[in-house]
Amino acid sequence: MTDNRINPPQHQDSMPGHEDQMTPAPIYIRPGYRGAGKLEGKVALITGGDSGIGRAVAVHFAQEGADVALVYLNEHEDAAKTVRLIEATGRRAVSIAGDVGDEAFCQQAVSQVVKDLGHLDVLINNAAEQHPQETVTDISAEQLQRTFQTNIFGQFYMVKAALPHLKEGSAIVNTTSVTHYKGSGGLLDYASTKGAIVAFTRSLSENLLPQGIRVNAVAPGPIWTPLIPSTFPADKVATFGADVPMKRPGQPAEVATCFVFLASEDSSYISGQVLHPNGGEIVNG
Repeated sequence: MTDNRINPPQHQDSMPGHEDQMTPAPIYIRPGYRGAGKLEGKVALITGGDSGIGRAVAVHFAQEGADVALVYLNEHEDAAKTVRLIEATGRRAVSIAGDVGDEAFCQQAVSQVVKDLGHLDVLINNAAEQHPQETVTDISAEQLQRTFQTNIFGQFYMVKAALPHLKEGSAIVNTTSVTHYKGSGGLLDYASTKGAIVAFTRSLSENLLPQGIRVNAVAPGPIWTPLIPSTFPADKVATFGADVPMKRPGQPAEVATCFVFLASEDSSYISGQVLHPNGGEIVNG
């Protein structure tokens, strides 16, 4: 993909943002992408699946033969469009609105997926939120709790709910972030949750490998998703991604193929690892 855009100034007032309000729209699948049946017959559940990276993963999974369930917070129009995109490939789609920070909701969502789609093979823990603050003293107890509740508690809850339905050959892929590896002075609580996700991924891998379930993660760099204009002021959005070696933000389509790889048998000898689609930044781990 050779898209070298730096995006115009823009801001959205509600989080986690809406893809249909972004200019230009994110690229969720590379033109000419052809699936190869890598996930044929699989059922995948994707949190934060309505837009951004989640939408791109959903569409790629459908192109590879999977039926897909989307869990999202309240972005109903984005979710409806993603459902249409999945169904256009000939695959089945389910969308479920709710808060992954609520363990009871996670249990209900997984039960609905299994009821509607028959089984569950792949869990993608992608839902997240972030709230920039200049100093640690600006982070309220409420914000700290909320960020951890969504970003890492939600992953625990979803794994606990999904595990009784997963079997040998199943895969779990968690979304972490380059901020874990580089740090982020303005996203202290967010970066901390992303570090927790890496530790969770490595530890869960050791825990589940005896059952034949692989667990890996993806650590995106600056990716053009609704979280960006809904989080940052317009002037910062206009320079978003310009500081990485590739001098541009990445597109969701450039991340989604990492999830395809880790969810499929192409990565059958890989577990407890992290892939880094981050525009050329060198990180350890």
